[in-house]
Amino acid sequence: MSKTVSKTNFVYEVKKEVVKWRRYLHENPELSFEEFNTSQFVYDTLASFGDLELERPTKTSVVATLKGNKPGKVLGLRADMDALPIEETSDVPFKSKKPGVMHACGHDAHTAILLGAAKILTQRKDEISGEVKFVFQHAEELLPGGAKELVEKGVIDHIDYMVGLHVMSTLESGKIGIVYGPFTSNTDEFELKVIGKGGHSSQPDLSIDPVAISAQIITNLQHIVARNLEPAEKLVISTTMINGGTASNIIPETVSLVGSVRSYSQDVRENAAHLIERIVKGITEAHGADYNFTYHYGYSSVINDQQVTKCVEETVAEKFGENYIEYGEPFMGGEDFSAYLTKAPGCFVAIGAKNEQQGFDYPHHHPKFGIDENSLEDGLRLLINLPNKILSQ
Repeated sequence: MSKTVSKTNFVYEVKKEVVKWRRYLHENPELSFEEFNTSQFVYDTLASFGDLELERPTKTSVVATLKGNKPGKVLGLRADMDALPIEETSDVPFKSKKPGVMHACGHDAHTAILLGAAKILTQRKDEISGEVKFVFQHAEELLPGGAKELVEKGVIDHIDYMVGLHVMSTLESGKIGIVYGPFTSNTDEFELKVIGKGGHSSQPDLSIDPVAISAQIITNLQHIVARNLEPAEKLVISTTMINGGTASNIIPETVSLVGSVRSYSQDVRENAAHLIERIVKGITEAHGADYNFTYHYGYSSVINDQQVTKCVEETVAEKFGENYIEYGEPFMGGEDFSAYLTKAPGCFVAIGAKNEQQGFDYPHHHPKFGIDENSLEDGLRLLINLPNKILSQ
């Protein structure tokens, strides 16, 4: 009985530390590939736990390995650490101290949760058969992404399963989102320059107007979704930036456009790139214009493995209760966690962090984004109970 109480008290103390760590990280955000102080904080905190083998695969990432009581499979648990170039406008007492930089996506929470899981699991190492690797990843928010770099460094080579989590302001606190199959989308971008012939606005017949041509391109791109795609498939094409012209009486020489392309299947992804350029080529040729087109493949879709996702679902049902489970649909956000899944099967999990009464219902990447800190405990309880479930397979 005393042993159980001791464990319970220890977990309770760690929960309080997780809140403290999260608030410290929120006050001191760092951008992608610049997480020098954050990663050092993580390294030093992990070192204080003991029983962990620490390494620095890159300048701003940390990996800690915990070996259980006997050899077995290896589970990787990942947290991202980077912030966003956003000026925080919330009024929390631990508001960002760095102008123009903010944890507006919950990575401070992910880092604190994984630190807490590492601290608790080091005290339970004798209960673990196999190994747990705690992957504190840099640069999730900026292509090409920190996950890709860690995969290239060989961090995932000997990992059998990967699990990551994300606090979600769109999911009620007290819920854990389970998604089978695709969780996030392929997140690609295109850049286009329409090259016309400049001139005076009063003589459009002597010009080739790239503004009018661009307008036709933007409109016709939606025909890909409406007329070139099977109704059961999903694709979003958004032209998000357009730049051209210097004065109201000048037809410009060029117009530049940037757009986002979101999909789930690889076939749709590759076909979209081809169809976009086909439309651009056809419209510009029809008007005697030229173009430069570049397509950037970004993060791939996160596709949750059936077996690993089932283990996560069972853990939530056993430790939280079935009423905690929220079966979700894939959404069109992007996540570089997909890079790990090219090497090992895994699962990405949503932790509910929305609390409208407390004002925590702003979307991710909003200057007033915040989370219900009860979600920290939910994430912690999930991660400390997953290893035995997954490694016992």
